[in-house]
Amino acid sequence: VRTVEELEQRYLLVPEALKDAYLVHLVQSFQDQHEDWAIIIFTKTCKDCQVLNMMLRKYSFPSVALHSMMKQKQRFAALAKFKSSIFKILIATDVAARGLDIPAVQVVINHNTPGLPRIYIHRVGRTARAGRKGMAITLVTQYDIHLVHAIEEEIKLKLQEFSVEEQLVLDILTQVNVTRRECEIELEGMDFDEKKEINKRKQMILEGKDPDLEAKRKAELAKIRKKNKECREKVQQSLERRK
Repeated sequence: VRTVEELEQRYLLVPEALKDAYLVHLVQSFQDQHEDWAIIIFTKTCKDCQVLNMMLRKYSFPSVALHSMMKQKQRFAALAKFKSSIFKILIATDVAARGLDIPAVQVVINHNTPGLPRIYIHRVGRTARAGRKGMAITLVTQYDIHLVHAIEEEIKLKLQEFSVEEQLVLDILTQVNVTRRECEIELEGMDFDEKKEINKRKQMILEGKDPDLEAKRKAELAKIRKKNKECREKVQQSLERRK
């Protein structure tokens, strides 16, 4: 599966602990140079999506979140504001962004390296549409190198490194980390995780499943896996002793 030629595909190798600071620096750089550009930032979880949006808003960036924990009405409103350029930055999860058709998006930033090449292809396909040029930048940590290789193999293309001045990132690191923690505490006060669990149970009921039975089944599966693992370890130890 190849991506379009108009798409410039880059990666930025970052330590896990500096990822948010790099993201803020990238967004600031694009905003300074191209204030009218539309940017989509993809995140792995609803919680990350919400926290990053809160964080960027604290830095006065024109951002809006789009994730499955939001009510449908809120999602439509967020998308409408992004499409009409009221907000220039959309932070989204993969599920919420399915089928997004926004012609003029100049940059896609992957806050996490997608675990599957097809997810990467879907994400970066939100830019460089209808013959327009676009850029995709993936933040890659020390734990993601194998994922990048899998993506490159699938798209038959080597990602080019995107360079930034590291000192500029280090200058904002402490402040960004403090702001992130403030946002996480704020989110905890909103019972975000509890709401997620309620939504999960509702979805199961809609699918005709019993949430309590599903939880019991998962617990039993976990026990079986644990037992199997212990058995394998005992066999391995026994074989080691025979050597």
